[in-house]
Amino acid sequence: MLEQIKNAVIETSHIMLEAADGEIDTLSKEGHANFVTKYDSRVQKELFDRLAEILPEAKFMGEEDNASSSFTGKGYLFIIDPIDGTTNFIRQNQASCISVGLLKDGESVLGVVYNPYKKELFYAEKGKGAFRNGTPIRVSEEPLSNSILLFGTSPYYEELARPAFDIAYHYFRKCLDLRRSGSAAIDLCDIACGRADLYFELRLSPWDYAAGSLIIKEAGGHIHGCGQTALQFEHPQSIIAYGKGITSEDLSYFPTFF
Repeated sequence: MLEQIKNAVIETSHIMLEAADGEIDTLSKEGHANFVTKYDSRVQKELFDRLAEILPEAKFMGEEDNASSSFTGKGYLFIIDPIDGTTNFIRQNQASCISVGLLKDGESVLGVVYNPYKKELFYAEKGKGAFRNGTPIRVSEEPLSNSILLFGTSPYYEELARPAFDIAYHYFRKCLDLRRSGSAAIDLCDIACGRADLYFELRLSPWDYAAGSLIIKEAGGHIHGCGQTALQFEHPQSIIAYGKGITSEDLSYFPTFF
């Protein structure tokens, strides 16, 4: 099934690549800088159709078009972000990806993230490790002092901008440097393969982390909410992800109320 899902994601990415030479029309959704394009909806529809053939009994949760089945915690559930990093996609920044996570009885069992511009395919199956283009990946073991920080600004929630930048500044003073890519799924995969060491965002939706969270765990890393809250896939939450060199003391600056 994993091979079929990987192929479905790669084949569907042609829709994203079609936009490379043209102007991309956008619509605004609720929240600051929250956009959707016709390509988001097309990718999601094609993925739904392909994945339904692979696993007919599965339900679906998708970012676009209010396409979410009721979350019961029973059976199979695909959680899909058709284009993570939509603002990058609109500006043709080529830091966007397709993210597909699969839950079974509420537990993440499979994750696939594909950036078609770099032809990078990250994937994991529970208990079987994490991979990039067929090669096993592991998180970094660098300490905070030798780390790279990745973070998201939760741009749809303007009230979170100041606390996010305050936290980023705190860690900027303690690590080598920081990055902001604009794609949570790509950031999580960068943690998983050791390109960076610590990532946070104060509010993310389940489709942003459903696939990447399993990839990080299978790569030997850690991911949870602020205050060590457990991952869940019913509603948005804060996310912290990190490699083996980051300690609990390093994380003590994160507030617990997000």
